[in-house]
Amino acid sequence: MPEGHTLHRLAELHQQRLAGAPVRVSSPQGRFAAEAARLDGQVLAGAEAWGKHLLHHYDSGLVVHIHLGLYGKFYESPVPMPAPVGEVRMRLIGAGNTGDPYGVDLRGPNTCEILLDPEVDALTARLGPDPLRPDADPDRAWHRISRSQRSIGSLLMDQKVIAGVGNVYRAEILFRHGISPQRPGAKLSHEEWQAIWSDLVGLMKVGVRGGVMVVVRPEHDHGAPSYAVDRPRTYVYRRAGDPCRLCGTAVLYSVLEGRNLFWCPTCQPR
Repeated sequence: MPEGHTLHRLAELHQQRLAGAPVRVSSPQGRFAAEAARLDGQVLAGAEAWGKHLLHHYDSGLVVHIHLGLYGKFYESPVPMPAPVGEVRMRLIGAGNTGDPYGVDLRGPNTCEILLDPEVDALTARLGPDPLRPDADPDRAWHRISRSQRSIGSLLMDQKVIAGVGNVYRAEILFRHGISPQRPGAKLSHEEWQAIWSDLVGLMKVGVRGGVMVVVRPEHDHGAPSYAVDRPRTYVYRRAGDPCRLCGTAVLYSVLEGRNLFWCPTCQPR
């Protein structure tokens, strides 16, 4: 599932390429056809992300809420766009403020729906602070973490606690700070939380700029590749059984609340 930096990168792209002018909206697949007809020809006022949620705001007050889920993805296409390929839930074509034609197809999202402002407010109220949003308040997350007996590994993946963090950032940020994913949130110090938050902000901004996660420090960025040769290196994510890049101990693996968990038992003692 795409993590928060991917949605913020998409929001920036759609803001630059589509916002500020009318857009053509259609649903070749048909599952969003009625909603697309309501939006077609309206001005896309802006795009923003909150955690793993993408929001397209139209000047009429309608908002398209998109959650990509496991399989959703946006595909760019030249304009004029070719015939749709696959199950295209929503097609957007516009020129935005640049005047350059631009088109995207959305395939396979978990959610693609129209909301009104009160519904958007209800959605965002359920989400924790997003490290990539300038209005984020890390103390909101700390308030919940510091009072919880759930593991910090679970809390970081809970979108009601902190929005946008997924499995990769969870595994890597805890390794970078030497914190066991099994440690209860209440056993985390405020200083440790501040360091984690600050690091998340920096790492996720790098992900927005480059489109890929960069989580290994330069001095450790050598040796065996990560779980795929075309992926940036990771410290522990998907490296079960491989030697830790720092101490050589075999990276451990388990399942925590239905999600894969990776950590080094030496660098992240319980």
